[in-house]
Amino acid sequence: EQINVTSNDAMAVAIMTLQTFAGMWINAFIVSVICMAWVKKKSLNSNEKILLFLGFSRFWYLFISWLYSFLSIIYPRSLYIHPALQLVVSIQGFFNCSNLWVSACLCVFYCIKIANFRNSFFTYLKVKLDNIVPCLLLGAVLFSFVIGIVAYDITDKVHCNNPNSTGGVGFWNARIKMDKHFFPSFFLTGFGYALSFMAVTFSALLLLFSLWRHKRNMQANSMKDLSMDAHIKAMKSILSFLVMYSINFASLILTLVYVTKKGSPVIFITVVFQYAFPGVHSFILICSNPKLEKTVLRILPCLKFRVCMR
Repeated sequence: EQINVTSNDAMAVAIMTLQTFAGMWINAFIVSVICMAWVKKKSLNSNEKILLFLGFSRFWYLFISWLYSFLSIIYPRSLYIHPALQLVVSIQGFFNCSNLWVSACLCVFYCIKIANFRNSFFTYLKVKLDNIVPCLLLGAVLFSFVIGIVAYDITDKVHCNNPNSTGGVGFWNARIKMDKHFFPSFFLTGFGYALSFMAVTFSALLLLFSLWRHKRNMQANSMKDLSMDAHIKAMKSILSFLVMYSINFASLILTLVYVTKKGSPVIFITVVFQYAFPGVHSFILICSNPKLEKTVLRILPCLKFRVCMR
């Protein structure tokens, strides 16, 4: 098979490679630190379970996405004719969905754990939080399997609709013929994106309202406590995530809208955002987590010393 790589494809591979390996290193660091803590303590708290699952899913999402993008640029014909690449797309869809849903679970966890409401149902959730987290993660895995199956179904329909697609077109110029059979799959995928985005938004709003009410009560009583600091730290983490999640959500929707547009630059821009999201947000999580932050600060001087020695 003749390899036809354009300058745009080469630039795309270079950008995605930098983003991918930076994000993989950051998420591998999170997973390794939590695993070492797991070995020492023989147990994990709910927050560490979510971070472990999130780092694992993001690591493999970035690697598999980069692998598929690289192969689809080098061997564009295989996009339609190789069953193994269809399976790769399915696995990519699974890890992408688990990345989004576990991120949403983390925001919901922060909201339930830190926000203060006198509602009986909210109090029940706070008491049962440690039992709820495994259920949330299991739900994220099950829904991710559904999205993985949908992704495989979409690629299979692309192959059926393009049986003669043997031309050496680049990755960004691949054309997909849209028909009525695609809409249920696209609707389910978009619905999953929207639902996870709503969970993050509601968590941020509830935590913001709890912070405002708590601050008002403290000012009325001329008191300060540690709960205020916990509220503020959680709000900074969730709001920064909400901004990034909004950009990523818009990118995902644009991807669904422009997937049928041949050679659209929008696809390139949205993919760049989607590759940056797992690494940048994980870096924010490291900075907002005292244990992870202390480990980074402990490692950096050692790295600087080794570089200077060389």
